[in-house]
Amino acid sequence: MKLMSGTANPDLSRSIADYLDAPLTASHIERFADGEIFVRIDENVRGEDVFILQSTSYPANDHLMELLICIDALVRASARRITAVIPYFGYARQDRKTGGRTPISAKLVANLIAKAGADRVLTVDLHAGQIQGFFDIPTDNLFATKVMEADIRRHYETDNLLIVSPDVGGVVRARALAKLLDAEIAIVDKRRPKAGVAEVMNIIGEVEGRRCILFDDMCDSGGTLVNAADALLDKGAVEVSAYVTHGVLSKDAQGRVAKSRLRELVVTDSIVPPPGSTETPKVRRLSVAPLLGEAIRRIANDESVSKLFD
Repeated sequence: MKLMSGTANPDLSRSIADYLDAPLTASHIERFADGEIFVRIDENVRGEDVFILQSTSYPANDHLMELLICIDALVRASARRITAVIPYFGYARQDRKTGGRTPISAKLVANLIAKAGADRVLTVDLHAGQIQGFFDIPTDNLFATKVMEADIRRHYETDNLLIVSPDVGGVVRARALAKLLDAEIAIVDKRRPKAGVAEVMNIIGEVEGRRCILFDDMCDSGGTLVNAADALLDKGAVEVSAYVTHGVLSKDAQGRVAKSRLRELVVTDSIVPPPGSTETPKVRRLSVAPLLGEAIRRIANDESVSKLFD
């Protein structure tokens, strides 16, 4: 087994390598003056089972192209099997036509990864589970739910806890966490007048006197979570925190969270904080390296990955 890292999240790659007690494959990745990406693998990978570690986060197009070029380099170096480990799968929000003459970009990206030569994909908390069906190669979608559950038990009393889905589409995700914690759920009814803007319309469920935890797959601008927290507190919630797998945190998202009424926002290390973002003590990070490392170990040894979901 070989582990190769792209440049999107080198810290997570090193943490996965440490978990597996395996070195990262020597490689050289650079960009020409006009932005072209060049990749060279500096050790023999012929006949090897190679895992290329690369989130397609900001800048999404650069990191996606880098992933495709790394896969092509491995194909031409005669790797036996190539698994694209994509902790955060960019373009996942474009998983359906939202109007006339619009693309389904998640399917396009899935096609590009398969055509480049990947034999398998491993990712974490896809925005929509059906994206697995966009790939014509085996795809494992891991869930960070148990990582979140363990952290919640360490930091919160669970007897008065309420798990809240910030929208109707996240109910299944929220229910899975609530089941692990033996908690009830509530739902925020919201609408999006335009991309990146969310308005809370109603709260479904009894939140008065409860400690609420908003649970979602990603936080981009932070508007959804901040507005939902305000609505829950206005309805009588004691406090509101948020747990999110992918902290996209674009533009001034961390500043928005810092000024909000959220107790804290907990994200994983699937994404590196974007350049220029201002760190705030209200944002705390958990590692998914053990989760990904164990899945990689099981795939390499032809063991069951589904047991990680039990």
